[in-house]
Amino acid sequence: MRALILLGLVGLAAQLVDGSLGMAYGVTSTTLLLAIGTNAAAASATVHLAEIGTTLASGISHWRFGNVDWKVVAKIGIPGAVGAFAGATFLSSLSTELAAPVMSIILLSLGVYILIRFTAFGLPRGNLGKPLRRRFLAPLGLVAGFVDATGGGGWGPVGTPAILASGRLAPRKVIGSIDASEFLVAIAASVGFFVGIGSENINFSWVAVLLLGGVIAAPIAAWLVRHIPPRILGSAVGGLIVLTNVRTLLRSDWIDASGGVQTVAYIIIAVIWAAAIAYSVREYRRDKASESVEAVESEQRQRTTTEEETASA
Repeated sequence: MRALILLGLVGLAAQLVDGSLGMAYGVTSTTLLLAIGTNAAAASATVHLAEIGTTLASGISHWRFGNVDWKVVAKIGIPGAVGAFAGATFLSSLSTELAAPVMSIILLSLGVYILIRFTAFGLPRGNLGKPLRRRFLAPLGLVAGFVDATGGGGWGPVGTPAILASGRLAPRKVIGSIDASEFLVAIAASVGFFVGIGSENINFSWVAVLLLGGVIAAPIAAWLVRHIPPRILGSAVGGLIVLTNVRTLLRSDWIDASGGVQTVAYIIIAVIWAAAIAYSVREYRRDKASESVEAVESEQRQRTTTEEETASA
């Protein structure tokens, strides 16, 4: 019973993070399942089965709060489902020790860019509103779905930073669209795992409690992302990507850093991340204050012009 309660709390916390930042449900949940001795394929299958319910709840919640771009969902979700099915059926049992560091370097680069871009300059607006083309979203979905199925998580960490970096979609809509499209990925991966490993290695009580925790958290997370300013949200997402992928690299066979080195690296990143968020909050408040002053001045000018026109008439 204690293990089930813990899994339920993990599912709730993971969905709060995933629904707010567009990533980390699969990574968080799979990590716990692996830590208690579940084999990789069964852990990924368990999480993806739970995600069928959590992503449905999350997608509906984001839709109700206006966080979903359905054109993006269609363009990335269908290729993502294809990639997830392929990864689950053919490659879920293969080692990802070599692929993980390579992917982490790519994601780390995107994370650093997003952290700097949003913290220093706010939401990129030069491309905001421009359409995200299928030739960009389809390959991205295919790769993200494949990584998600073989690694027990990765749809958000691959898809969210790539779309954020394009600057064509507001952060809350990036997160909402990624969460909504993950429903297709979860179904395809689950079908693939049933084909590949069957159901005998899957603990359905674990699936149920992960699902319950995620469903409870989904509407809360959708509300949070609706109300968190884009600049602050971008800094938060960027820092999460950096921290997650530095951790992967330090623990990989390529580096194999000692525990002390890892601890120092995490502390440095955490300090920089906290400072970036604090700076983003300060700049956001300053921008809002400036906008308020400009609005008052504009209203005064408009009132003066109206009075002058009335007097001349």
